[in-house]
Amino acid sequence: MNVPNWYEAALLGLAAWRLFHLVAFDDILDRPRRYITRLNKSWRQEGDSTGEHYRAGLASFLTCPFCLGFWLSIGVWVGWLVFPTETLWAAVPLALNAGLIGAQRLLSSE
Repeated sequence: MNVPNWYEAALLGLAAWRLFHLVAFDDILDRPRRYITRLNKSWRQEGDSTGEHYRAGLASFLTCPFCLGFWLSIGVWVGWLVFPTETLWAAVPLALNAGLIGAQRLLSSE
């Protein structure tokens, strides 16, 4: 069985983290996230009504790094096993973006 060397593993790990963050928290996927969790359209902040059809378990899964993060990591690893070169090429921009986000959070005064 193939095992990634340390820099491939780091690249794949950063890419998996970025994918998790993209799905769980980024604004660009807010509408699909609201749709699949059936979050009330009027919801804006904690305390607002989530609606009677809200899928709280699915919402928890989507924002849990131990849940969704695990499965995304498995997907990245399987992608690397099947298409090692292509997966690493796809992982580079995701990993670079993860590094940029980390640097911004570290250097930001917020």
